[in-house]
Amino acid sequence: MSLLEIKNVVKRFGDYTAVNNVSLNVEAGEFFTLLGPSGCGKTTLLRMLAGFEQPDEGQILLDGQDMSRVPPEKRPVHTVFQSYALFPHMTVRDNIAFPLKMAGWDKARIGSQVEELLEDVRLTAFGDRFPHELSGGQRQRVAIARALVDRPRLLLLDEPLSALDAKLREEMQIELINLQKEVGITFVYVTHDQGEALALSHRIAVMSQGQVEQLDIPEKIYGFPKNRFVADFIGQCNVLEGTVTGVSGDIMTVEIKGCGEVRCQSTPGAREGQQGWLALRPEKVRLDKELTALPEEAHFKGKVHDCLYLGDVTIYVVEVAEGVMVETMLPNSIPGVAKFFDDNDVVEIAWRYDAGSFLTE
Repeated sequence: MSLLEIKNVVKRFGDYTAVNNVSLNVEAGEFFTLLGPSGCGKTTLLRMLAGFEQPDEGQILLDGQDMSRVPPEKRPVHTVFQSYALFPHMTVRDNIAFPLKMAGWDKARIGSQVEELLEDVRLTAFGDRFPHELSGGQRQRVAIARALVDRPRLLLLDEPLSALDAKLREEMQIELINLQKEVGITFVYVTHDQGEALALSHRIAVMSQGQVEQLDIPEKIYGFPKNRFVADFIGQCNVLEGTVTGVSGDIMTVEIKGCGEVRCQSTPGAREGQQGWLALRPEKVRLDKELTALPEEAHFKGKVHDCLYLGDVTIYVVEVAEGVMVETMLPNSIPGVAKFFDDNDVVEIAWRYDAGSFLTE
């Protein structure tokens, strides 16, 4: 039995359905992420797990127990909010100790547990400081320590890193991964940041319009998107419109609109005449002035339409036919060279038949 079972959960606000028949399981010790754009239902689902909202239909089971009649304060669940919600008049130590004092723990036991958590979040030297004397990352760690101090069965995190700058967010991602491993508590994490979800999670549920579009490990979500929404939403992706012109075993041919035929891996139920999109990640596309294409590769000539310098890599947009753009990515690995191609340069691109996947929805 899974630690958390969400069964056919529906939540409506008037005529608007925020969560539409969602079912999923979360295992004990898992770092599980709900990922999606604003308004997709991920925070509403998290609030139902916390007990702040009640589902209109379906069940939420924790350790096999139906949570529908259990008030938030009685659930073995804590939530870390984006705003941290620390008590400004209390020290770090007192903020962390607060849930234990409310639960009636004795002073010695509280002291021991708080010191252990301070060590876990590397804030031992900051126990007597007040929240305003801490950095954003330190305040975030205090909020997490307070949520973990009585060892809940489930920790819910609602976009906890979104207010931090990029460098600090990256550091906190590593800290969250290590902390979750150390304490072994199940995390359910809500974010709209695809990179954050891919970096942190054991599994990801990608949500859109109140439903789960795909649930899988990060590598499958990124490398084998189930539909066009997931392909577009997760990272950068070329989505090329095409029609299936032939299927032979594990390989099929697809007529890419405006370009010609390419080969790709067959999808279940593929048939001639089927329309869809070839999803192809930019880093899977080779780019050079001239290329000798291998037998298993698609190969096109084009011209550089645009480029985007990102520091470690540069993304080149290559026009291979009128109005048909293919993005490719090159690492900036040569010292002193920040740009390999200029706009309107004639180039060639190629990719393996198994580099992309054909989507029909």
